[in-house]
Amino acid sequence: MPYELAGRLVVGVASSALFDLTEADSVFREHGEESYRAYQEEHLDDTLGQGVAFSFIRRLLSLNDLSSPDDPLVEVIVLSRNDPDTGLRVMRSIQSHGLPISRAVFMQGRSPHRFIPALNMSLFLSASETDVREAVALGLPAGRVLGSAVADDAEDQDLRIAFDFDGVLADDSSEQVFQSDGIEGFRSHETMNAATPHAPGPLRDFLASVNRLQQREEEERAKDADYKIRVRVSLVTARNAPAHERAVRSLKGWGVTVNDAFFLGGIDKSRIMGVLKPHIFFDDQVSHLAGTSPNTPSVHVPFGAMNERDGPAPAEESS
Repeated sequence: MPYELAGRLVVGVASSALFDLTEADSVFREHGEESYRAYQEEHLDDTLGQGVAFSFIRRLLSLNDLSSPDDPLVEVIVLSRNDPDTGLRVMRSIQSHGLPISRAVFMQGRSPHRFIPALNMSLFLSASETDVREAVALGLPAGRVLGSAVADDAEDQDLRIAFDFDGVLADDSSEQVFQSDGIEGFRSHETMNAATPHAPGPLRDFLASVNRLQQREEEERAKDADYKIRVRVSLVTARNAPAHERAVRSLKGWGVTVNDAFFLGGIDKSRIMGVLKPHIFFDDQVSHLAGTSPNTPSVHVPFGAMNERDGPAPAEESS
């Protein structure tokens, strides 16, 4: 029988998000594809260092100890612009780091994002601005990793995930009201529509999948009182009262939950991240992530009118 992905939390990750490809990418940019191929062949047995999403991916995969080996809760699949030859170093590095990732798609120089629906992925992470923007424009759940990796304690299995609300979990309709009518117009709009759930944003279904993992943890704790809950989800948004109510009601209307909520009303999010220390934080605005990314694994979700207006950033990464 074929291996079924339905019912699992499936994440696609580019090698540029999982590992630090700074040196290899520099070779590609400065000397071209053939030199890049030769470099990867020469360094085939040199294990790649951890990238921005490494800690998040490792901890997510560790939750498979809640299921049987032949029926994992979480599946991570490499989606890469590398060809199969240059992808060998990626797969060897995965093995060297002890990550239980066995499936990969290598697309020589082409974006692999169109396989996201076929592989039942609720999230795709990459350092490629182009790949992520193309995916989001097609309505697919993708984000671009920013910053550099932070130290990962291999003995720690906790997983803390933080989400912005508008443009990430929800659509950006209210953000558009804010941009056109200002803060008072936004507050009035949200108060009048407090009982009306937002349309879902690109990562609502990913949160739903994470909630299923949390439900499985609760089942485990019901059987074993000593079981320590590992997954914790936080909402960190620039909304504050009275606009907070619609966000809370939207989550409830979608049937999803968060453990914590921070309604900051414009307070710098990096202050919260310094205490919360999430292993990954998703936001739709680069201006917010400029403060978080130096110390927090951060992901830009280029969704909505503001990101369409701003256009892609000039920097590009191999994946």
